Amino acid sequence: MKILLLGHNGMLGSDLLQELGEKHDVVPMDVNEIDITSAQECKKAIAENVPEIVINATGYTNVDACESSREECFAVNSEALKNLAMVCGDYSIKIIHFSTDYVFDGMAIAPYKEDDNCNPLNVYGASKLAGERYLQELAKNYLLIRTAWLYGAKGKNFVRTILEKSKTVKRLEVVDDQVGSPTYTIDLAAAVSLLIDCNATGIFHITNRGFCSWYQFAVRILQEAGIADVEVAAIKSDKLPRPARRPAYSVMSSKKFTDLTGKILKPWQLALQDYLKRTNVGKIR
Repeated sequence: MKILLLGHNGMLGSDLLQELGEKHDVVPMDVNEIDITSAQECKKAIAENVPEIVINATGYTNVDACESSREECFAVNSEALKNLAMVCGDYSIKIIHFSTDYVFDGMAIAPYKEDDNCNPLNVYGASKLAGERYLQELAKNYLLIRTAWLYGAKGKNFVRTILEKSKTVKRLEVVDDQVGSPTYTIDLAAAVSLLIDCNATGIFHITNRGFCSWYQFAVRILQEAGIADVEVAAIKSDKLPRPARRPAYSVMSSKKFTDLTGKILKPWQLALQDYLKRTNVGKIR
């Protein structure tokens, strides 16, 4: 199929380009080639390329910055999706879009399902939820994938941050009262490919299997990287004041994905090992 991939230079987009490019005709575009906040540019790009699928892997993802840059955040995460969904609806093109665990308030006691009530705690989550609603209202054929705690070879992520900080300090403080599922972008990209093969539509939750706190994740990162001389101290979120509130519980159920595809993503611990081997970011000493 011909796929227009928006955001191909990003952390997820680069892995989608690699994964999907092996069996599809992928047309990559990024911020230097299209302004997705412009309805005219969205229509022009889609009309010129005539894809069967548009994948939107763009996003304003700096959660704390969103609190003080609400207008820009909503422009990229919400209004841009309105533009894309309208054009895709007009041309009967399937659109695939990515959302976040941050559309939930973190008050659940069991993994979130696709039809659970959304109640974002911060501007970022609100902007992503608004984008979801545009997608559902305007696109005739859509696939909405919610994921969480992403890390990959490109861009800033938690794994890289922990490893970089371990070069210069002997003690790290990491919150232990926020729980979620670390997700490797290569595994997510492979899951997206499966859903395309299945012609899936609607909402799907996709993360690596299992869950942990940010503290437990940090401890495991250092262990897997062979770094034994850095202490990790568990702290509560109120000891680390940040502009945006975070949900305490971000675990999502991928059962719907498994029921459709017959596949399960690997446990987050194995995904982390795979990431460190592939990227060599753990070899810093």
